[in-house]
Amino acid sequence: MKKQYDRESAVRLLVNMRAALLARGENRYPQRDDFSPEQVVAIKAFLGPWPRALEAAGIKPPRDPAFREKQLQKRIAQRRRATQCKIEKQRQIRDSRA
Repeated sequence: MKKQYDRESAVRLLVNMRAALLARGENRYPQRDDFSPEQVVAIKAFLGPWPRALEAAGIKPPRDPAFREKQLQKRIAQRRRATQCKIEKQRQIRDSRA
C-alpha cells in the first residue's frame, strides 16, 4: 500500500532528513537523492521546486525579495539590447541597398 502524503508530511520529511544529516555530521541541505522517488514527487507536489521546498520547510533562508525584480530588470535590458541590434542591422541593410 502506498503512503499518502500531504503538505505537513512533506515538510516533516525534509526536516527529519536535515536532522539526520546533521546528526551524521553532514552540514548540507537535503538533496533529492536522499529520498525515494515517491517522496521527491510528494515534496515537489506540495512545496514546489526543490529550493522553494527547502525554504517552506524552514531549512534554507528565503531568497531576497528584490531578487525577482532584479531578474526582471535584467531580462528587460537584454530584450532592449536585442531589439536595438535588430533595428541597427535592418538600418545597415537598408543603407547598403540605397
